[in-house]
Amino acid sequence: MKNRILISTILFLTMWCANGVAKTPKQSVIKPSGLEVGEVVSSFPVGFDMMIAGKKQFVAFYDAKRQMTVAARRINSDKWEYRKLDSFVGWDSHNYITMTTDNEGYIHLSGNMHNDTLVYFRSEKPYDIQSLKRIKTMTGDDEYRVTYPTFMRDRENRLIFHYRSGGSGDGYELYNIYDQKTRTWKRLINEALINGRSADNTMSAYMSGPVLGPDGVFHLIWVWRNTGDCSSNHTLSYAKSPDLIHWESIRGEKVELPITLNDSVLYVDPTPVKGGLFNPGIKIGFDSQKRIIIGYHKFDRNGNNQLYIARFENNDWRLAQITDWKHRWYFSGYGSMPANIWIAAPHVIGDGKLAFEYKHYKEGNGILLIDENTLKIVGQQPSKEAIPAHFLKPTSGYPNMQVKTLVKNGYLLRWETLSVNQDRKPTEDTPPTKLVLYKL
Repeated sequence: MKNRILISTILFLTMWCANGVAKTPKQSVIKPSGLEVGEVVSSFPVGFDMMIAGKKQFVAFYDAKRQMTVAARRINSDKWEYRKLDSFVGWDSHNYITMTTDNEGYIHLSGNMHNDTLVYFRSEKPYDIQSLKRIKTMTGDDEYRVTYPTFMRDRENRLIFHYRSGGSGDGYELYNIYDQKTRTWKRLINEALINGRSADNTMSAYMSGPVLGPDGVFHLIWVWRNTGDCSSNHTLSYAKSPDLIHWESIRGEKVELPITLNDSVLYVDPTPVKGGLFNPGIKIGFDSQKRIIIGYHKFDRNGNNQLYIARFENNDWRLAQITDWKHRWYFSGYGSMPANIWIAAPHVIGDGKLAFEYKHYKEGNGILLIDENTLKIVGQQPSKEAIPAHFLKPTSGYPNMQVKTLVKNGYLLRWETLSVNQDRKPTEDTPPTKLVLYKL
């Protein structure tokens, strides 16, 4: 999830400086009413993607017929070109689309997978969606049960692709690296980074990261899950790496790969099964001394959901309960779940304070101001909505629609869908909604 404070800065930025001289941004060809991209499936939510590369803007989405589609336009144009790809989505909200370009401008796109065979496309010409071609394999190994595809860069700006092989509660994390000269993929490391499989048990890791921190090190956190039931999450853990290949504990202890549950030196908070750890609710932040701080939520001793911050101090993890709420949201079950509690990564705001933003189904929304030294609440502010309120009101007229948005590079992508239905087919068919792009 994105840092809402950073997004807010992007949205309201109206001027920038280059070489000390203030400049006014060029006028966009996009009108205040927005630029329609197309019609999209609305019976369930699923993630789309967009990017700017090679003086073009690209949007990847599922159209009204559920077909994976890429649209492209020149930044100074309001005309889209389209490329329909041979991949169709069902009703699974895990099956988001992700795309990037390599250092030569070739487009890489993946998605529509939840424990499925690899879906991967690459263009045969730079910045050209018409030349997108399905590539059946990357390495040829462990590509039949793929979930959570992610493109990222290492410290040398090389393209990395990582994903989970296997199912929820029974999987392992793999990393590939792209060779631009040969335009082929190979394993970054020969084995899995994290493996939940053992002779007497199976589980999988649900991760946040790796994130390249201000200290120049990659930081990774995760919870373990024993089964597909999200209530079986447990044991918040952490590891760091200078290069995504060699990994160690917060204390600098070397860890042999693959990482397993037996690596207790990586434990941050050994919360048990049904202890309230929610895998989307773990976030990586940093304090003013560039130390990692982990924001998360779990049950307290009374069984109520509380916000926590973990920071490494005096050779051990300090676990600080931040809130004292009186409500219990007990989550369980399979498939995509609504997030009744949402958090952003804690981050520095100056004057010795951290900001920890949340949305709570009972407590409302807000930003907690935390003393950086004591990790105690010293104030609270209302949430600063990253997106202007009028964009968040459904307009399609169909009952129970929710607004979905994506913000990147100063642009807002907006569409409407029904809520998650644990990845089951909805009981009703809904009309498609408009996918519209706005310049902010």
